[in-house]
Amino acid sequence: MLRFITKRLLWSIPTLLIVTFLVFVAIRVGTDPIAAYKRANSHVTPEQLAQFKSKNGLEGTIFHQYFSWLGNFVRGDWGVSIVGSRPVWPSLQHAMANTIVLGIFASAIGITVGLGIGILSALRQHSVFDNGASAGAFIGLSIPPYVSAILLQMLFAIYIPQWFGLSGPLLPTSGIYPPGHEGFDPALRLKYMLLPAMVIAIQTIAIYSRYMRASLLEVKNSEYMRTARAKGISERRVIVKHALRNAMIPIVTFAALDLGAIIGGLIITERIFQYRGMGDFFLTAFDNGDFKQLMPWMVIVVIALILFNLLADVAYAWLDPRIRLS
Repeated sequence: MLRFITKRLLWSIPTLLIVTFLVFVAIRVGTDPIAAYKRANSHVTPEQLAQFKSKNGLEGTIFHQYFSWLGNFVRGDWGVSIVGSRPVWPSLQHAMANTIVLGIFASAIGITVGLGIGILSALRQHSVFDNGASAGAFIGLSIPPYVSAILLQMLFAIYIPQWFGLSGPLLPTSGIYPPGHEGFDPALRLKYMLLPAMVIAIQTIAIYSRYMRASLLEVKNSEYMRTARAKGISERRVIVKHALRNAMIPIVTFAALDLGAIIGGLIITERIFQYRGMGDFFLTAFDNGDFKQLMPWMVIVVIALILFNLLADVAYAWLDPRIRLS
């Protein structure tokens, strides 16, 4: 196991180099940092422009620019944003923390509820509950996040206050804290996360309920399950000890990759709710053509995907002892 993990981590180094170079080229082709600098600073002199190019490694070939950026990145010198001249790391750190909090909260709700519904659907196949859960899952999958986000905003900010005669929105529809708030307030933070978490959880519940149902039904009707029942083992023990453990193998793999992707930000949801996370950070940086912010964002996302992919393989081997990683 240790040998496998070490080998995968070593292979991640050339993977990171190749991916970051391709992304660097794509970002440099798709954005113009010089134009962004001119937009952010009026009356730029030729001397200031030359200094900006030199400071940000915009001179020479694309290879020279990439390795100049890579050297600074590895040394921890992530520079300052082109627009606003703010240090990149503090802003990125704040955005990443916000996304992780929202992602873990929403995923915990979505995965737990989704797995529970999927298990009950598989155990009560073709029942009223199973048919209702299947219909609900298809509806949840068919509604885009931007549609459910807007509907929830209208429901909790407009319709429910009108129906019950409330003076304001039942739940806040934007931001992380109210304007002017300082310090950390867990109750207030939770209140502001509820609506975006609902949007994420709707599709998460739908996806995991369908995956769990299909996986458990496949395991439930397998030969070794019939053998376990023939030995006189109780149905409850057969389901818990044998069926669920094997049915969870593809679910764990999918969940690990899904959680790794959360680091990249929930772009649509965060932008609609003005939630200052990684998705909103990316869109703002891309709109500004700020490659100084875009490149660290991409590196963090790629590292997260590689690590969670590794975690999925390890969890896969733990759930199924027949699998040996070497």
